[in-house]
Amino acid sequence: MAVSASAEKAPAKVNLTLRVLGRRADGYHDIESLVAFAGVGDALSFTPGSALTLAVRGPTAPAAGDVADNLVLKAARTLAGEVEGLALGHFDLSKRLPVAAGLGGGSADAAAALRLLARANGIAADDPRLLQAARATGADVPVCLDPRPRLMRGIGDVLSAPLDLPRLFAVLVNPGVAVSTREVFAGLRLPPTAPPGTPLDSAALMAEITSGRNDLEGPAIEREPAIAEVLAVLGKLPGCRLARMSGSGATCFGLFGSTAAASAAARSLRVGYPAWWVRATVLGSQQS
Repeated sequence: MAVSASAEKAPAKVNLTLRVLGRRADGYHDIESLVAFAGVGDALSFTPGSALTLAVRGPTAPAAGDVADNLVLKAARTLAGEVEGLALGHFDLSKRLPVAAGLGGGSADAAAALRLLARANGIAADDPRLLQAARATGADVPVCLDPRPRLMRGIGDVLSAPLDLPRLFAVLVNPGVAVSTREVFAGLRLPPTAPPGTPLDSAALMAEITSGRNDLEGPAIEREPAIAEVLAVLGKLPGCRLARMSGSGATCFGLFGSTAAASAAARSLRVGYPAWWVRATVLGSQQS
């Protein structure tokens, strides 16, 4: 039987590294990406009811598209197809992350919906039907289902066990442009890439981040030159240790040595670039 209203955070997914390993016969690309989750994101609440409905509000809601196409509803319908008699209801989504921004916002929302429905219906968090519904909803939804640092491979459907990643102090910046993932991948000229490997400890993980790259940066910048400006500005901020794009863009992240340094950088960016979306945060695990 369904329980009363409940809520879930939908934390932003940040691709600390992203290697494109090759194009598949089905047109998709195999990737290897080290993923962490931010302390900022959307929020989703659920109230059991007789019908499946969704309301979207918040500062970035106007850019989120038609409610009927929202991944929250797709995830709920997909899980209902897996679980006979699944109790549904009303979702209320507070949209705070920029849209089409390389932060997996829609996927995080869908994953939060699956967690809420699981809780409301007494479904265990490790029930294989949840993961199956996540995979059927979207490529990034499985990694968002349990938001802890992992390596994701395949098209995003092959996940490592959770990784012991140290907390990373970061600033996320989006210049206010939306980037089409499909178009960025279409413009990709596949670089030579090392065979995939799984870092096992904190030192190896940090070395992977430092020496890594995002293979989608080049084609994304060709479509939105503002990304190059963001990276250049981030890289010149005092204390910035690394500046890189997340996902297919246009959000970029800068890594800093402390919360204070990241917060100071964010304040400086808000003054100098008031039109940009800027958030200081900590990257790592964001379990509910």
